[in-house]
Amino acid sequence: IKVDVDTDRGTRIGVPNLLTLFDEFGIKATFLFSLGPDNTGRAIKRIFRPGFLGKVSRTSVISTYGIRTLLNGVLLPGPHIGRRNEGVMRLARDKGHEVGIHCYDHIRWQDGLMKMGRDDVYREFGKARMEFERIFGEPARTAGSAGWQANSHSLAAYDEAHLLYASDARGAHPFSPRAGGTTFKTLQIPTTLPTLDELLGRPEYPEERIVEHYLSLLRPDSPNILTIHAELEGMKKIELFRRFLKAATGHHVRTMKLDDLARELLRNPASVPVCDLASGTVDGRSGTLAVQRCA
Repeated sequence: IKVDVDTDRGTRIGVPNLLTLFDEFGIKATFLFSLGPDNTGRAIKRIFRPGFLGKVSRTSVISTYGIRTLLNGVLLPGPHIGRRNEGVMRLARDKGHEVGIHCYDHIRWQDGLMKMGRDDVYREFGKARMEFERIFGEPARTAGSAGWQANSHSLAAYDEAHLLYASDARGAHPFSPRAGGTTFKTLQIPTTLPTLDELLGRPEYPEERIVEHYLSLLRPDSPNILTIHAELEGMKKIELFRRFLKAATGHHVRTMKLDDLARELLRNPASVPVCDLASGTVDGRSGTLAVQRCA
């Protein structure tokens, strides 16, 4: 289970809720934190992106994120997530969960990465690395990008940071990423399952059957990577997520941190295939994102 933490509110409220829930089930997860300013309100630019308005109406964005969060960076200054919430972040680490980088400025990375040059990408990721090290007293060993945005520049920055692995893509199984004609060293562990916000509100996935649907997607022969969000499964839909965890436990599903999975895979790196990290789409999500493509 990978937890993407996008906002100040999600860090302050959603993360503690999830820590309590994970204690209840004896689960250790991977938390990826947004570490700089919360400028969520600037996402209004996505209104012109195909599929964005549909997602907004399906997932009740206002009730999920709150009015205050949706004004951050537009009518109100974006609060600095790392400085305001470092205690909560360290608590996740102290409880035995893995911690890593989601981004510095979520909106800047998700909406701007593909327009950035190499120096800008290194600078933005460098700010996240510095803030992570300030909070945790050690370098980050993993990153999973905001909005599943990645390219050859960001992969090169990961290699330079000597990450154990990264989780930027959507795909079917772990792989060594190739982009721009280069194969990069940092292992990719992609999200393999749909996210809850990609399913909610769609008539083919009624909420009372979502737990059953998730269980039907689990494959016994390959790692199943579920990305959840502190703002959704940690807040508004926490009871739905609790039902999923209870059902998964009843089906003897074993959970693990992604760094433990990465270490298992890297014991035999020759078994990890090289696949392209390309731009593509995912059902239920607006815009393009990094997807795994294998020959």
